[in-house]
This record gives sequence, C-alpha cells and structure tokens, in this order.
Amino acid sequence: MSSQCESTNRNTIQNGMKQYGGQTAGMFGYSHFTGGFAGGQAEYVRVPFGDVNLLKLPDNVPDEKGLFLSDVISTSWNCVVDTGVDKGDVVAIWGAGPIGQMAAKFAFMNGASRVIIIDSNWRLDFVKEKIPEVETLDYSKLPRGTSVTAKLHEMVPRGPDVALECVAGEYAKGWAHYFEMLLGFETDTSEILNEMITSVKNYGRCGITGVYVGYTNHFNIGSLMERGVRLIGNGQAPVQKYWKDLLKMIEEDKIDPLIMVSHRVDISEMDQVYYKFDKKEDNMQKVFVQTRFSQPPAPGSPALTTYKK
Repeated sequence: MSSQCESTNRNTIQNGMKQYGGQTAGMFGYSHFTGGFAGGQAEYVRVPFGDVNLLKLPDNVPDEKGLFLSDVISTSWNCVVDTGVDKGDVVAIWGAGPIGQMAAKFAFMNGASRVIIIDSNWRLDFVKEKIPEVETLDYSKLPRGTSVTAKLHEMVPRGPDVALECVAGEYAKGWAHYFEMLLGFETDTSEILNEMITSVKNYGRCGITGVYVGYTNHFNIGSLMERGVRLIGNGQAPVQKYWKDLLKMIEEDKIDPLIMVSHRVDISEMDQVYYKFDKKEDNMQKVFVQTRFSQPPAPGSPALTTYKK
C-alpha cells in the first residue's frame, strides 16, 4: 500500500506511543503494528485498495522479474535516488543482501564512480560475481583495532560522498548494544549509523532504508552536526511512484532482477526454507517462491531447489 497513506493503518499501539508524530501506512506482513495485513507469501492475497495497489504485468515480463517491483527493486531505487546519488559520487553501502546489491546496481546507473559494499561472508562474493565493478569490504577480516571507518578512509581519502544503510538495526555488533536491546533500553542499535556518519566526507549524505522502529542509544549526533552530514530517512519506499518506470527498465533490459535471485523453491517447502534462510544456510540471497499458479521458469532463473528428504 502507498507507504505514507494515513488511512490504511488502524493500529492503536502506534497512535498511543506518539513516537512517530504521524501515522504510517498499512503494510503486508508487518504485524499489527502496521495494520495487521497478512503477508504476500501465499497462493492467494487479499489486496486492499486494489485500484491503486496492483500493477498489471505485460506478457513479456516473467513472474521472476516482475514480482520484485512490489518491494526490493523499488526500495533499492528509492534508497539511491532519495539520498541523491549523483554523477561521480563514491558510494558506500552497508549490507550485501538483495537491497544492497540492487542499490549498488542503481548507484552505478545514476552515475556513481565507485561503489563499495560492506558486509561479511559469501554474500560479498555473490554480489561481486554479479556486479564485477563493485568493491567489497569484509569487516570480519579487518585487523584487530581497525574500524570500518578507518578502512574506508584508507580506500577513499576524506571518505565517500554517500553512505547507504541496507541492513537495519535489530542486530547488535557489540556487547553493549546487545545487552541494551536485550534489556529494553533501546529497540535498535546505532552502530551502523555511526559508522556511516563518521565514514562520509564533510557534508556527506547518509540514507537509511533498513528498518528501524523505535529508539537507539549512543547516536553520534556531534559528528552529524559539526561536519554537516545529511541524515536521510528513506522511509518505506513509495513503490507506486517508481514501479511503472522500473517496469519499463525491465522490459528494455536495462535492469535484470534475476541477478539477485539465488533460489527457486516451491511454496510447499516454505516451512523448511524459512529456517534455512534465518540461519543463512545454503547461500540464500533472494528466493523466488513458486505456486501452482506460477509460470514455467524464465530463462536465467535458478533451477528448482528441493529440501525434501
């Protein structure tokens, strides 16, 4: 649903907390906090306000490409354009998941001269294989005492022009934030945000597209203010604003969402797939779930993976 519509979310908890200063929209699969609408990983989906929330796909766009206009593609595009990535910019992206991967692709499309993705494990290799011009930074392999910020300043003197957050704040990197979140002293960690703020050059721009829901401690507001860093909340992506233009890009082969799809599975095995995805098993980047209504796999789509024993 339109990401800032004030009429689709009847949640009284959000109203009661008053922490946002305004109502957010209803969203599929985000619990009762955002309207209590069931998710879309099903054979049938009830779509409220269907006259504005449905996009008809032309016959020349297969399911595996068109499906992701509803979230990942539009979210990544919004992250890049809303933060103002421009010609010649050096862009650092936190998170090599599907959002970060497509944000890297879109950053280059919008003129970035360099894109550096920060993450760890196999996902960096996956993105590098699909987008060879991307540079990678594996924070898990940094020497003891070397921070992500220090390494980025080594790679980019004075720092990147733009930092894009494609991770979210629910997982702490250090023990302090881990225990503060465990004890309810904060809902989100500020660690990634602080890395971004201290990494970009003076008057740099930081865009947040990962999900943050409440409050965070130890936020480096001093660096933000003193160095003129712009902090931009990209919000839940205004999908309908972009999806027709992005659909045209898919039709013209300017973008290929299949570069992020690592697995194709059947909906009957989702109980196993959820656990494997949560545990980061089997190198799952983005999963296409087929149902009995799905079309045959499109060229370039991964073969069907089954986990039945």
